[in-house]
Amino acid sequence: MAVQTTTRREWTVTGMDCGSCTAKVTRAVEQLPGVSDVKVALMAERLSLELVPGTTEPETIEHIIRKLGFGIAAKGREAPRKKTFVLPDATPIAPAGGETDKPLDCPDDSRREPDGHLHGDPSSSGNPWHRTDKGRLVLLTGALLATAWAIKFLTGTGAGNGAFIAACLIGTAPIAKRAFAALRIGQPFTIEGLMTIAAIGALIIGAAEEAALVVFLFAVGEVLEGVATGKARQGIRALADLVPKTAVLEAAGQTVVVPADTLEIGQIVLVRPGDRIPADGTIIEGTGGIDESPVTGESLPLARTVGDEVFAGSINTEAALRIRVTHTPSDNTIARIIRLVEEAEEARAPTERFIERFSRIYMPAIVALSALVILVPPLGFGQDWSIWIYRGLALLLIGCPCALVISVPAAIASALSSGARRGLLMKGGAVLELAASAKDVAFDKTGTLTRGKLEVTDILLSGTTQEAELLAVAASVETGSGHPLARAIVRRAKANGVAAISPREASVLPGKGAVAIVNDAKAFVTSPSYAEELAGMDMTMKGQVASLQEQGKTVVAVFRIGQPLGLIAMRDELRSDAPEAIRQLQALGLSTVMLTGDNPRTAKAIAAGLNMEYQAGMLPGDKLAAIRNLQASGSVMMIGDGINDAPALKAATIGVAMGSGTDVALETADAAILRDKVTDAAAMIRLARATMGNIRQNVALALGLKAVFLVTSVLGMTGLWIAILADTGATVLVTMNALRLLTFDPTKAR
Repeated sequence: MAVQTTTRREWTVTGMDCGSCTAKVTRAVEQLPGVSDVKVALMAERLSLELVPGTTEPETIEHIIRKLGFGIAAKGREAPRKKTFVLPDATPIAPAGGETDKPLDCPDDSRREPDGHLHGDPSSSGNPWHRTDKGRLVLLTGALLATAWAIKFLTGTGAGNGAFIAACLIGTAPIAKRAFAALRIGQPFTIEGLMTIAAIGALIIGAAEEAALVVFLFAVGEVLEGVATGKARQGIRALADLVPKTAVLEAAGQTVVVPADTLEIGQIVLVRPGDRIPADGTIIEGTGGIDESPVTGESLPLARTVGDEVFAGSINTEAALRIRVTHTPSDNTIARIIRLVEEAEEARAPTERFIERFSRIYMPAIVALSALVILVPPLGFGQDWSIWIYRGLALLLIGCPCALVISVPAAIASALSSGARRGLLMKGGAVLELAASAKDVAFDKTGTLTRGKLEVTDILLSGTTQEAELLAVAASVETGSGHPLARAIVRRAKANGVAAISPREASVLPGKGAVAIVNDAKAFVTSPSYAEELAGMDMTMKGQVASLQEQGKTVVAVFRIGQPLGLIAMRDELRSDAPEAIRQLQALGLSTVMLTGDNPRTAKAIAAGLNMEYQAGMLPGDKLAAIRNLQASGSVMMIGDGINDAPALKAATIGVAMGSGTDVALETADAAILRDKVTDAAAMIRLARATMGNIRQNVALALGLKAVFLVTSVLGMTGLWIAILADTGATVLVTMNALRLLTFDPTKAR
């Protein structure tokens, strides 16, 4: 049997405000022929799926989504925004090119969708709630309710009751339309369906006034849900606004202002002081401070000069810079961060998957329980039908699982956004949940706990040799060498203002060091053991070598034949925040271990300074085995540079890559630390734990409120309007609670 090929299709779907919305979209399309692997991201407003060509047409999928009351457009186009909500003080984010938000292929007279709602209207992104369709429904139902109350007050019960009936029917009509659309595609258990049944049932039993109030409160609740969800989305959308819209491009000896999204790799841009950098690139001229806080969360401007990489969205704080573009606009650091945060929403946490499965059973169970409440007392015990119908309808409204369904994704979306703003990237709720339960943290040494670059730490002189003389000879021998030891020596000489002397006949002594003719005499920079063979060390120097090596330092001897000059010791120094990072992790109750390929002597010296365990002399396979041993006792977080630690990072429960936005760091590991700060490992744990705590609060709040009002409704202590308040109120409360994570700063030790 031939395997059917599929293509990945993607759309932007607007108007989704809660977990129930995503469930409607998912269930509506997953039953279509040829459709599989349906993924709906609430915060990213994205629908993606696998589609077998020649089965369901993309236009059919779009038609079904519109029938459910949502806006939809193919990837790359601007979707209609019927239900987007932005708080009044929010900064609207305009579509690329300054276009309006109607579909690109829709003329002005075709902006009305088949469901009768105006989708491309001014209620789109950036407008206040009262200019949205749901906002207008609130104003309409509120005005109708107020009018009905006025009529009742002025004319008495009879006319007032008719006004309440009219208010209820007019307000219920758009809700019922959405409910019917969902029913037609096999989704009877929706909040709109339950709301419609409750409103009509209340009218039948003569509770017109309460039915009208319930419709109004339902509309208010939907607006509040939209506002809360819109606020959560702003954290992600604000990232896109970091990149400037224009760039100053150098072309043919002149500068011209061009749209930043048209820049190409290799082009040169000029960035003036105070401007945001328009693209990822490399500085080719200029030196100055770069404020990377918008991208990585680094609070202090960092000195950057020729050859250094810079990120789009960073701010040039000092001198003018000329920068060569190294990434296209669609692949710059900001774009990759946004893409990863959005895609992370699809990597759902186990808790979220459980709640979704639970809600599919829970909703029909509530409907069945409501039916029993309505039927059993009157039929079995001769009770009054109107009383028990009323209570059953209240139970029906309370039972909607909106708050429960949104409790997890809202918290995760807020946490991912909060982390991204501080340079902490995690690929989904599953990573957050696993990080919260981590027991051990394993570190690579070079480039993670240390700077990854050798630095001269000690210069010890022999006899009457001067430091400048020693550095001049050593730098002369090592000039032109690419060896890390040689580069460290040359850097130190330059830093001390010592000029190297042009060497002659320079050569490498394999496994021993280097030699060259300096000032007409041979000069050596070699290992202490080789220097001893050539009488290049005196007795004092031998004792100093042992002491330096005990400290984990690499030592070279500088000498001429029979004339010792001195010793130079080097070490890959710890990052300044490494000791504090280990202290914070241990304070959080985690065990820490360093896994390194370095020699045991160096590893011991580094680990002693950090008060942590270590394993040395490890090949990549050894690190992999060590991670698996650690996993026997619980979840393990492995932190490395994302390249040579790939096997260990992949095997760990959570692999975290250090690195300032490199492709490998962003794409291979489960999480990435963009600021290159080791303390961010503890920040990631704190964020994960705070998120799981927030989720537990949300679930308890959602279930607790429902449990209380389920009981009070059955006992007749609370009515329909309290029922709808309990449902929408719980949804808003859990969303607002989740939004607290947007302001949570995990980088602050507690």
